[in-house]
Amino acid sequence: MNTGQSYFIIHFLVPDIDLESVFALNPDLAPDEEIEPSPETPPPPTPSIKTNKIVKNRRTVAAKNETPAKDNRVASTRSRPSQVPEHSSATHQNGSASDISPAQPGKKDFAPPSRRKSNCVKEVEKLQEKREKRRIQQQEMREKRAQDVDSTNPNWEIMCMIREFRSSLDYRPLTAADPIDEQRICVCVRKRPLNKKENAIRDLDVITIPSKDVVMVHEPKQKVDLTKYLENQTFRFDYAFDETATNEMVYRFTARPLVETIFDRGMATCFAYGQTGSGKTHTMGGDFTGKNQDCSKGIYALAARDVFLMLKKPNYRKIELQVFATFFEIYSGKVFDLLNRKAKLRVLEDGKQQVQVVGLSERDVKCTEDVLKLIEAGNSCRTSGQTSANAHSSRSHAVFQIILRRKGKMHGKFSLIDLAGNERGADTSSADRQTRLEGAEINKSLLALKECIRALGRNKPHTPFRASKLTQVLRDSFIGENSRTCMIATISPGMGSCENTLNTLRYANRVKELIVDQNGPGEGRANILVPNQLDALEAQWGLGSSPQRDDLKLLCEQNEEEVSPQLFTFHEAVSQMVEMEEQVVEEHRAIFQESIRWLEDEKALLEMTEEVDYDVDAYSTQLEAILDQKVEILTELRDKVKAFRTALQEEEQASKQINPKRPRAI
Repeated sequence: MNTGQSYFIIHFLVPDIDLESVFALNPDLAPDEEIEPSPETPPPPTPSIKTNKIVKNRRTVAAKNETPAKDNRVASTRSRPSQVPEHSSATHQNGSASDISPAQPGKKDFAPPSRRKSNCVKEVEKLQEKREKRRIQQQEMREKRAQDVDSTNPNWEIMCMIREFRSSLDYRPLTAADPIDEQRICVCVRKRPLNKKENAIRDLDVITIPSKDVVMVHEPKQKVDLTKYLENQTFRFDYAFDETATNEMVYRFTARPLVETIFDRGMATCFAYGQTGSGKTHTMGGDFTGKNQDCSKGIYALAARDVFLMLKKPNYRKIELQVFATFFEIYSGKVFDLLNRKAKLRVLEDGKQQVQVVGLSERDVKCTEDVLKLIEAGNSCRTSGQTSANAHSSRSHAVFQIILRRKGKMHGKFSLIDLAGNERGADTSSADRQTRLEGAEINKSLLALKECIRALGRNKPHTPFRASKLTQVLRDSFIGENSRTCMIATISPGMGSCENTLNTLRYANRVKELIVDQNGPGEGRANILVPNQLDALEAQWGLGSSPQRDDLKLLCEQNEEEVSPQLFTFHEAVSQMVEMEEQVVEEHRAIFQESIRWLEDEKALLEMTEEVDYDVDAYSTQLEAILDQKVEILTELRDKVKAFRTALQEEEQASKQINPKRPRAI
């Protein structure tokens, strides 16, 4: 059987294969030279030697042909060459290459230039074309954006993403024509503009307020492959004020509705909460021009102005109400009178379980100007310091109160509080004890404030006001059906303050969510109380069953996610240390007063010895009695001082236990 007959049989049995696909997938199999056949001059016959060479090098080829005879199909099982070109098959079958018709384009020489491409190759080429077009379009968009923005800004990519996101929003900001909702607890947010320092370092504004009750934070993020992207977080509150809002507009929607409450024998409270430098003191105290503050444009003065306007109404004029004002600060768990040279005050409960600030001075005010003088005097001596976030941080809670009295009895009270910077709540693990105590008190007071607002919103029978000095002083503002509260959360717009801004918004959001949530708190929670090394001192000092510790335990149980067992131990150690400090100081003061009497008695004894015939027995007996009394009292004080020093060491050890995991700022 010759080669032509063998290929004829193989061609019938092997299925058709598209040579174009084979050549596209295996370029090295394509022929080196391509000869385009002419319709007038057919190609010469291929010699048999060339055919054998091709058969040796190529394995699988199939071509279209007529149906072979039956005996040829049987013979194909004996002889099956690897590969024969298509035109070679036609030559052997028909005897001459001149039989190839020009009208049959399928029967051509190897790799014709106009060969048909497979669908796979066409799809790949289409994808490549689309990819190139997309890359060109992206490059053009980047060049266009670079013309619109300052490419020298290191955060220009984030700025472009924020602009693109904002362009898709529908802005409906709060206006003075919007209605004011009457509610018992109001939570709002105020955004300040970028300050000079932030503009100098070319910081970005990552806060957007598209509507009257929505705040959006564009938090910059980075993927593993260093690709930058935005994580847009949305919060909703009662009111949201953008950077164009004035103090008058903020006051109109927040504190002004509370003024009428105190004339109806109620208690009103307005808090300003946020990071230091976010605008709390500006909102409460007034506009700043350099270091000078215009107190007439703050909420303090605006509230006082409306109080005196209300007094002129006939229905309130006839009941003869008098207006008094107090101004004090709470620093590291201690209360100081800002209107009396920062005199230290004591907070006690009387027999009727009413909290009394002993020694707090109340000033009679007749007009708004009198209030402004008190505010200026108090702000001048308020405690401030430096933190990691700001050079001048408010380290204390400033409380300004407007009190209405009728015939000496309280008729209503409006408390306006400028809280300490919330970034100091993360300083509980500082190496400096004073900084730790500041951070612990701020952290604890903010948690207690949140729980008291929760209890007020849900009409709970018990309010954990004893958990912190701030809530203890404001106890009467959280109890009673005629109590209303407003919280103004102030935020900084800069990208460098994004973490503190998110902490502020989450805190304010939890306060409002706690009011909306109808489920009872703390259900199914495990008790996080852990034994600590201070239990041995409880019996000696009588601190085991104090109401302060009970409220602190309740506070930590209700905030398990924010207060770890180590942090609770630290707060407990700080609370006990503060109580022991007060007892040591009070006993030392009492011994000092007693020492004056001892000195007088000793002076009388010494004068007795100057007499010629003084009674030696009487002298020695009286001196021994004085010394015994001294030894007894001083020994007791010494033991308490030793125990107090032990408590200081326990507080330091407890603070070291929370060093690996810094508590999140509230």
